[in-house]
Amino acid sequence: MEDFKKKNGADTSDKDIVYSQSVKAGKRIYYLDVKKNRKDEMFLAITESKKIVTGEGDSQQVNFEKHKIFLYQEDFDKFLNSLNESIRFIRQTQENDSSTPNDKQDTPENETKQKEEGTPLLDQTINIDIDF
Repeated sequence: MEDFKKKNGADTSDKDIVYSQSVKAGKRIYYLDVKKNRKDEMFLAITESKKIVTGEGDSQQVNFEKHKIFLYQEDFDKFLNSLNESIRFIRQTQENDSSTPNDKQDTPENETKQKEEGTPLLDQTINIDIDF
């Protein structure tokens, strides 16, 4: 992750950013911006910026497709819990798909075992595709 660096001539909406990090992932960059609203309440703005290259040679054009979501403080816990559950589901499904059906089952015992072993929930890249 990288610290936020303000550019000359930055968009005026960037003036309310109080903290920012970016995550580079191939052709995508995810920006995690903590912003303040008019009431000085902070919220998280997540932006996915995807590089789109069209054409070839001299007629090649580069554009960026952006998608944003805004996450407010009262929703942090619900969002994080759902994100962790979704990640857990993906991992368990992929483990079950790569093993024999009886080797790993989605049981409360296996979930408890994973928690006891301290398996981190966010050690893999997860691509989130959000359309508005």
